[in-house]
Amino acid sequence: MRAAVHAGPGDVAAFAAWAEEAGFDAVASAEVDHDPFLPLALAAGATSRVRLATGIAVAFARTPMAMAYVTHDLQALSGGRFVLGLGTQTKPHITRRFGMPWGRPAARMREYVTALRAIWDDWNTGRPLRHEGEHYRHTLMTATFRPAPHGHGHPPIHLAAVGPLMTRLAGEVADGLIPHGFSTERYFREVTVPALEEGLARAGRDRSEVTVHCPGFVHVHGPGDDVEAQRRMLRGRVAFYGSTPAYRGVLALHGWQDLHERLHALSVGSGEDRWDRMADLVDDEVLDTFCVSGSLAEVTAEVSRRFGGLVDQVFLQPSEGVPMAELRAALASLRGADAGDR
Repeated sequence: MRAAVHAGPGDVAAFAAWAEEAGFDAVASAEVDHDPFLPLALAAGATSRVRLATGIAVAFARTPMAMAYVTHDLQALSGGRFVLGLGTQTKPHITRRFGMPWGRPAARMREYVTALRAIWDDWNTGRPLRHEGEHYRHTLMTATFRPAPHGHGHPPIHLAAVGPLMTRLAGEVADGLIPHGFSTERYFREVTVPALEEGLARAGRDRSEVTVHCPGFVHVHGPGDDVEAQRRMLRGRVAFYGSTPAYRGVLALHGWQDLHERLHALSVGSGEDRWDRMADLVDDEVLDTFCVSGSLAEVTAEVSRRFGGLVDQVFLQPSEGVPMAELRAALASLRGADAGDR
């Protein structure tokens, strides 16, 4: 089970220590409004057992070499507990926010993964660096710029995916699959799982070689929370992703193509209230199809019902006000629903 880091930089260490004490298996840091790596460096010093993961870091915002340096250091700093969750982001964010090139994201990501592993190999095994591909070339590594080996092996690479192409790629080359939050039980069963299995078959790999994360938005209401306000927040999240053309296929599977068109039209329009108007379009049926929300007990039961036996890791964001005994019981229940407790 994985907990998300939402604390400010000054509170990260305390949050990570709390998550470890509660029994979480991992702590994750996302690249949203902060760098995803610095919180994990702070968490490393406050913990000794939990894995420290990016959930996710934007791959194409950095070259493989830049990514290799920071992840090598985090693997060393954590004593081998680091997990690199990678995602592509969308074209407008890569080209207009990060100012980086875009093109053929699945092919580029395949090469990104092989480039990372080639660089890590040079540093940790002594294999000379020579990666020459269509998108990335890394052929120079001198002693001055080569970090010392850390002895902990390569960090596992987990790939975020929405469509079948990236999902198949995860099955072929990654150590884990992170289905996008904008997903549903039906989409996961009918699109994601078959694509993953196809990728595994292409590479001659077994399902046990890939850690599969739980899809959808999972949200725990804590004691005293304003439930309606939190559901409103979730409506906005579904509306935001539902307006993005790259994710229209998920809505289309449910026959909600018209909802995508209406959301997209509002998102590219004018007016600061357009985001509120978009959230208004997400009714209870749509919200509850994409989200699992409720008390900790309710969320535990519903996640197990939807995805038990299909996923290996569930992402939770419980309030620190939840009693420790209740949280540990919920985590034990979710682990029991995993397929073979992988």
